[in-house]
Amino acid sequence: MIDLLTAPFVEFSFMRRALAGCVALSVGAAPVGVFLTLRRMSLMSEAMSHAILPGAAVGFLWAGLSLPAMTLGGLVAGLAVALLSGFVARSTVLREDASLAAFYLISLAAGVLLISARGSSIDLLHILFGTVLALDDDALVLLGGIATVTLVGLAVAYRPLVMECVDPLFLRSVGRASGPVHYGFLALVVLNLVGGFAALGTLLAVGLMLLPAITARFWALDLTGLMPAAVILALIASVAGLLVSYYASLPTGPAIVLAAGTLYLASMLLGPRGGLVWRLLPARHLEA
Repeated sequence: MIDLLTAPFVEFSFMRRALAGCVALSVGAAPVGVFLTLRRMSLMSEAMSHAILPGAAVGFLWAGLSLPAMTLGGLVAGLAVALLSGFVARSTVLREDASLAAFYLISLAAGVLLISARGSSIDLLHILFGTVLALDDDALVLLGGIATVTLVGLAVAYRPLVMECVDPLFLRSVGRASGPVHYGFLALVVLNLVGGFAALGTLLAVGLMLLPAITARFWALDLTGLMPAAVILALIASVAGLLVSYYASLPTGPAIVLAAGTLYLASMLLGPRGGLVWRLLPARHLEA
């Protein structure tokens, strides 16, 4: 049994690289996902993951499948969409989710058209779904750097981020930290989506960010438990997805996200913090 779990990573360097990349993604993206869910911004991250596509497409047109060019383009596009949607929400009658949805659809269509203009269907699939088994040294350095910046950023802004989750109006009333914290957090979201794009593609980049964070709600009640639980669940999903893809010859990115989805479904049923099975059990005396 142990050999089945360890043999792919011992024998093949590409599996070790994929595991290292997934570990970096799990450590950086899962805590960001926890704050997204607490702030009711889960669907916003899905829109942002597609917003980086036109920037990555421009990088592809400029330098082919070059990780630095596509990463820089995706980062610029993601930040631009985040800032533009916020500006439109503050300057017009539209709410931020509506303006973000509009920019997301425009970005997705523009990115697909740009890639199709020069690349093949294989290039398009590579960008949309990623190639986690083909991570090289540059990609691992990028993912490790993003995870480091994310953890440092969350540590520095931890208290105002928590305050904004609990009572954003109070944070605005006691100081000027609300704006910088909000946009700094959006920058961390975009940064992790760009890192996820390098491994899982634009369509699945948000998978390791949101699913473990959502699942963690069935195992912990507060941030001190939610963030470690989300990271652990993301790591389990990564290892399980890599092993399933290896032994069943399945696409790796979808296998990792489906593994995270399986953990969510199992936790929804069996999780000790509000799982369906626990809710069906008769409550103890004076606990109904």
